Amino acid sequence: MTAFTHDTAPTQYAEGGGTRFAYRRFGNPGRPPLVFFQHFMGTLDDHDPALSDAFATDREVILFDNTGVASSTGTVPDTIEAMARDAITFTDALGLTTIDIVAHSMGGLVAQEVTLARPDLVHRLVLVGTGPRGGEGIGALPAWVAELFTRQYAQQEDMWLPILFAPTQSSQAAGRAYVERILTRADRDTPVSGQSIAAQSAALAAYGAVKDPSYAHLKGLRLPVLVVNGSDDIVIPTINSYILQQFLPNAELILYPDANHGSHFQYPELFARHTRIFLDGQPPHDGDLVMTGSQTNRSV
Repeated sequence: MTAFTHDTAPTQYAEGGGTRFAYRRFGNPGRPPLVFFQHFMGTLDDHDPALSDAFATDREVILFDNTGVASSTGTVPDTIEAMARDAITFTDALGLTTIDIVAHSMGGLVAQEVTLARPDLVHRLVLVGTGPRGGEGIGALPAWVAELFTRQYAQQEDMWLPILFAPTQSSQAAGRAYVERILTRADRDTPVSGQSIAAQSAALAAYGAVKDPSYAHLKGLRLPVLVVNGSDDIVIPTINSYILQQFLPNAELILYPDANHGSHFQYPELFARHTRIFLDGQPPHDGDLVMTGSQTNRSV
């Protein structure tokens, strides 16, 4: 096991397809590494140490900036499909042949396309705060939500408080704890560029505009999938998590209460436990809403 943690793992670089990918890799080798796919406007520093350090106790964790994002070179493409091709280029550059994925928000869209393109690569998939291609409200934020991404703060990381967490006292307290955790690391990733934000916005809009009420493409995702969300996601509405669970061939759904777009950051210990159970091939527990296949039950 490496001595590195989330806050001490060095930023490394891998060359592939003309891109120099920035990444951090740490944890205990021996099982398929757990690769995290990042959300809109996110960098290496927006991943939660409480999660990556928890998973690193029994597997390798890999965090990366996709093409053109933060410390990676190149230009961010303006389609989700191209982002997926870039992510595959990155995993190939590291010589990875089997991975598990935890993917959040826009990263969940990219991860679905990676899995469709390379089903041999992805063993199990965890989708958090995300939805299907053509899902409800994807890439079409209400004006009041879109404005949250452009606000300026004395401590800019505070922007995530209204975006990722519910407005309740308990959720905002969890949000402040998350912000404190992501600010602990001394050497910081490069901030996202204007080009990155514009291209990611265009990609989200295009991906959400492709409508198919049958969600036929989801039938191609035959691997086990864990879908996780908060009870009221304002960025990618929670209804999309139900859609994923209903149309994916082999999916489970967990909804966390009093939570928004960053439910896994609000409940890091619970999310890590549920996800580890899923990755190990067991059903979740602890009384959360779990939907498997077409049946709904309250697990005990």
